[in-house]
Amino acid sequence: MQSLSLTIVFALGLSVAVGNGSPLPAQAAQDNLSKVTGSIKVEAGAHMGSINTVNGSVDISADANVGNVATVNGSIKLANGVHAGQLSTVNGSIRAGRETRTGSVSTVNGQIFIDRGSDVGGNVSTVNGAIGLVGTRVEGGIEMVNGDLTVGADSHVIGGIHYDKPGFQWFSLGNKAPRVVVGPAAQVEGAMVFEREVELYVHASARIGKVTGATAKAWSGSEPPPKD
Repeated sequence: MQSLSLTIVFALGLSVAVGNGSPLPAQAAQDNLSKVTGSIKVEAGAHMGSINTVNGSVDISADANVGNVATVNGSIKLANGVHAGQLSTVNGSIRAGRETRTGSVSTVNGQIFIDRGSDVGGNVSTVNGAIGLVGTRVEGGIEMVNGDLTVGADSHVIGGIHYDKPGFQWFSLGNKAPRVVVGPAAQVEGAMVFEREVELYVHASARIGKVTGATAKAWSGSEPPPKD
């Protein structure tokens, strides 16, 4: 994950089409769109290729179909029903609405939230930020360093969960151990490996794989135990 920012910058450098920042019409051709400064908004039902910006956010409206989406300094937001390729940012959050379909989802400094009925065709990863899933299927795994994780009700993670050990550049004194919650009827098929201290809570109705580096605490009901 430490090479994520270099990967995104390299991908942006390969883009050749330049956008003007105005909303894209729903009947737009599947062209690529790239810019250096400014946000990008895609209108509902639009069909586009890859979308890249360096300093700006990307907002994809409902039922649009786009390729890979990348920014360096900015957030990515997908409305309900969006189909997209890989989603990646360095400094910014990623939020996907209901019934979205994407490739891998990654950020370095930011939160990730994916709503009910969605499907991620790869990994979900962040270094500094929380991840929240609700009723979401993740074909890959979840990769984290710092930040809380909620595999919410009815979510299904096939590739397991991995918390990497924080490097010196991510370390700060006084940080509490991340809180990991596996919710009602959720499934984590792969191994759950923790190379750092975490607080792990697993619902009585959830199913998980082998756990290494943490001790699971069972809970029941509709809400996880309150934070300390």
